[in-house]
Amino acid sequence: MTLQDLSPNAQDYLKVIWGFHEWGRTPVQPSDLASKAHVKPSTVSGAVARLVSGGYARHDPYGAIELTDTGERYALAMVRRHRLLETFLVSALHYSWDEVHAEADALEHAASDMMIDRIDDMLGHPSTDPHGDPIPRADGSMPNVAETPLSDVETGAAVTIERVSDEDPELLRYFDAHHVTIGTTLRVENRDKASSTITLSRLNSSASTADSEGADPDGDGQLASTAPITLQPSFTDSIHVRVL
Repeated sequence: MTLQDLSPNAQDYLKVIWGFHEWGRTPVQPSDLASKAHVKPSTVSGAVARLVSGGYARHDPYGAIELTDTGERYALAMVRRHRLLETFLVSALHYSWDEVHAEADALEHAASDMMIDRIDDMLGHPSTDPHGDPIPRADGSMPNVAETPLSDVETGAAVTIERVSDEDPELLRYFDAHHVTIGTTLRVENRDKASSTITLSRLNSSASTADSEGADPDGDGQLASTAPITLQPSFTDSIHVRVL
């Protein structure tokens, strides 16, 4: 059976299971899939049983779900489709980075391997998508990316934003409002123990000086905000950084 022979639901479950592992959210339980897909646990149980019987996953009763080699190969193929489509939508059709996730989710099931390969060629074989997520190569290998969650960074450290999860458009729009994107350099200024929030600031801007007004540190023609960037705890595991 080929990837195209799997149902869209099965393709989605493989991609989601792999995604949990990619972001370090392990072990993966059926309840995790149910929460992610907004379906009943009984629905997930049937789907996981079909993945197991097809040889795409392993799951012992009450245990974690693991992908087989075949399941991981198919999951990577779906991730490749998704991230190349997101990159195409931003590069060619000028979508913003908070608009592409749902569109790519819908398109990835219909796109042929030929279309995905031609998009890859047209884009010049990008190694990452607009959110900094690595794009699996055609052979299933992955480019290296930063793997340090912002939640693990100490107060006072300087960081460069390397990856932001595409699954929370609210976070992406918040970053847009502060002109924060992939490659932006920030400092972790404070951690509020009561609320678990993290406050960041730009390394090369100062809200107290007139010179900072009009600064364009990202070179994108937009003025950089000097307001502090405060992130809720639910966001910080969705951001990976490179510590400077």
